[in-house]
Amino acid sequence: MKESFFRIIALIRKELLAMFKDPKSRVVLVLPPILQCLIFGYAASYDLNNVPYAVLDHDHSAASIALVSKLDGSGTFTRVATLQRTSDIAQFINEARVLLVVVIDQDFEKRMMAGMPAKLQIIADGRNSNTAGTAQGYVNAIAADFTTRWRAENGQEASSGVKVTTRAWYNPSLETRWYMIPSLIGTITMMMTLMLTAMSVAREREAGTFDQLLVTPFRPSEIMVGKALPSMLVGLSQSTTILLVAQLWFQIPFTGSYFILYLGLVLFLSAAVGIGLFISSLAANMQQAMIYSFVLLMPFMLLSGLTAPIGNMPDILQYFTMINPLRYAISITHQVYLEDAGVRQLLPEMLALVAIAAITLPFSAWLFRNRLT
Repeated sequence: MKESFFRIIALIRKELLAMFKDPKSRVVLVLPPILQCLIFGYAASYDLNNVPYAVLDHDHSAASIALVSKLDGSGTFTRVATLQRTSDIAQFINEARVLLVVVIDQDFEKRMMAGMPAKLQIIADGRNSNTAGTAQGYVNAIAADFTTRWRAENGQEASSGVKVTTRAWYNPSLETRWYMIPSLIGTITMMMTLMLTAMSVAREREAGTFDQLLVTPFRPSEIMVGKALPSMLVGLSQSTTILLVAQLWFQIPFTGSYFILYLGLVLFLSAAVGIGLFISSLAANMQQAMIYSFVLLMPFMLLSGLTAPIGNMPDILQYFTMINPLRYAISITHQVYLEDAGVRQLLPEMLALVAIAAITLPFSAWLFRNRLT
């Protein structure tokens, strides 16, 4: 047992030296997680900060001018043009010069003064449905606030006796990066861990050193452990890097327990390493290992809930997400980071990761031993 332990330590040291001895490898392991975290934090955002729009005012009254001023002063909408004819709308939207056009009816102020609902039409560019829907929601909120204030200033009662006040838990400002950056702790870590593990044995085969490894006293199980643990250590270090960027650069407050977060990450990396070793056992060279890794990574990311809610997917795809370790990693990081979730709350996700690791690691070991014989 003691000899086996020292052999595994020696192999781990050898793998880490192979990773970090090359200056290019050191840059690849450290720089991409930081760059990807920064890029996703700023570029992958569903928040709208600059919405180009045009207005077609048929009323030209004090009320319509005040509404347009409200839009202009919101800090979100930028008026590109003031249209004179309805026929101009198609040109501005077709050429993507505006995201939406606000059309104010000709009797807008008259209906407001009479206490009747005033007509406001929003024509949005539906080629990007998510952005258009978000922009429409912004206009509706501004119009509702304007209506309430205008009627109060003109001595009218609100048309409804109910005033709705919204508040978001866990993300008060509804910033996309509060959702995106914690997700990257699992996503980027899986990308690097899966590829490192998949290419570890393939690199030995391609360099011609794998046969030398087989004539050493190492047993197949010791080789697998020695190949798996370095990738897990690198994955944990990259997770820590992303965690530091999230807290120190983006100022996203961490509300949970670091122990629980890293416990979930260790279980997640165990499952990811099992898949990586399975790929490594099948691949004859590094090119095959990279291709197999990329083939798996894209479905894993699409079926993880990162870009689309799992509940919105077809039922058959929801079943496939149950064997995706990235789904549970993203759920764990969100719940720990933003919700201060405990082990009891995260038990279903952790048990699922244990089940995936319990299947992939023994199967990879069996396949690895069969490939050696």
